[in-house]
Amino acid sequence: MLSVAKREITLYREAGSIVEQSSSEIWNAVCAIIREAVASAGVDPADIVGLGFDATCSLVVLGEGGLPLAIGPSEENERDIIVWMDHRAVDQAERINAKGHDVLRYVGGRISPEMETPKILWLKENRPATYAAAWQFFDLADFLTWKSTGDLSRSTCTVTCKWTYLAHEARWDESYFDQIGLAELANEGFTRIGTDIVEPGSRLGQGLTAEAAEAMGLKPGTAVAAGMIDAHAGGIGTVGIGGKPAENLAYVFGTSSCTMTSTVEPVFVPGVWGPYYSAMVPGMWLNEGGQSAAGAAIDQLLSFHPAAAEATARAQAEGKSLPAFMAEQAALKIANASEAVNLAAGLHVVPEFLGNRAPFADPHARAVIAGLGMERDLDSLVSLYVAGLCGIGYGLRQIIETQAKSGASIERVVISGGAGASPLVRQILADACGKPVVATEADEPVLLGSAILGSVAAGAFPDVRDAMRELSRRAAEYLPDVDCVAQTHEGRYQAFLRLQELSRALTPVRA
Repeated sequence: MLSVAKREITLYREAGSIVEQSSSEIWNAVCAIIREAVASAGVDPADIVGLGFDATCSLVVLGEGGLPLAIGPSEENERDIIVWMDHRAVDQAERINAKGHDVLRYVGGRISPEMETPKILWLKENRPATYAAAWQFFDLADFLTWKSTGDLSRSTCTVTCKWTYLAHEARWDESYFDQIGLAELANEGFTRIGTDIVEPGSRLGQGLTAEAAEAMGLKPGTAVAAGMIDAHAGGIGTVGIGGKPAENLAYVFGTSSCTMTSTVEPVFVPGVWGPYYSAMVPGMWLNEGGQSAAGAAIDQLLSFHPAAAEATARAQAEGKSLPAFMAEQAALKIANASEAVNLAAGLHVVPEFLGNRAPFADPHARAVIAGLGMERDLDSLVSLYVAGLCGIGYGLRQIIETQAKSGASIERVVISGGAGASPLVRQILADACGKPVVATEADEPVLLGSAILGSVAAGAFPDVRDAMRELSRRAAEYLPDVDCVAQTHEGRYQAFLRLQELSRALTPVRA
């Protein structure tokens, strides 16, 4: 990686689990950071041969001419993205699940409010004028490739994983849309959600349009690849290690976490999204799990503690995030990283602040914290941090074990994402989930995944799997400690399962 550039993106939060963004703001930021990254790399813009995009699985709603449409109570047209974490469509998702259509077999048996058809149904029922005026409903990655090329093609990654497209049969199921109340999308020939579906890495249109090229400072006609969801790009950037994708579980540890498991044949795992055909590794089936809140869960957990303000001030003074500062403080107290679990003795966390993505597909699940005392010092904050990380690791173990029971076993976890950058975090996760955790040579595997797509679109590699094999490399491996702390983690994992079960039993029954 020669250079990287970043911009903050505004996140609008409202009551009722509403979370929105602006596609115009995101597009302008993309163009600005491409210029910045090329300049800081010191390369000639004419030497850039391809672009790859990844993005969150958020819903972009555009009217005729690509104009943004207001999708929430703010009535601001610029706020035209329903963000992946937005849970306004919980009721719609539950009604869809109650109907039990056969396509739900390919999303783990239950559709999530994070996916796009419940959100579109919410728009139809709550903002009918916006729904009627919508020219295109895009996944964010597909919006970015359309803005770049003018090509309306959708990626198999986005529409298969989040829209119920049946990639293994190369079709939408009209009866599903009819059953859930979106028959007009089918009657229109799916023109608003995608008629041309192509594999990630496919070259789109004629490359960059003149307008997009000028905004980015690149050559018109530069190859643009069909994109991916961000976590899946992380999978492309990691699971190629060793040339055996089926052995590697991609664990993208960011604000949320995603687990991606590739299999040769389809494996149906209740509560785990998929199996999706050719949605990540071409020609392989994908099971996608994860945690709706991971890095965000740690942030939320730390914010409750009386010492959080003091610790945040110290972290900021050192130019670090609070979790990174916590990892350093924990490391100072132990001889080796595996001993960190002892700092959390008696303290247990089930960090499901935003529901359970897998293996229960339960948006109503909530976090449990057990064992808190009245301590107010930094040491107790460190203990809470470690307990939270262990909880993340136990959630990962639960997903791994659930998939293995259905026939999707893995040998190792390949980690990416900013929340998993610390060696301490990686070792805790290895000890907690009982599998080796491998870190890649690439500092930004998600960006590497998108670069792989761009390289394939430009013809630098014959296909995605060849590029993965050439460009994904192992940097470090963290083996689970089977001698000193394995028994401790086993006891804590059993406590995690009991607390999780109790919490589910206490969740109010919803009509």
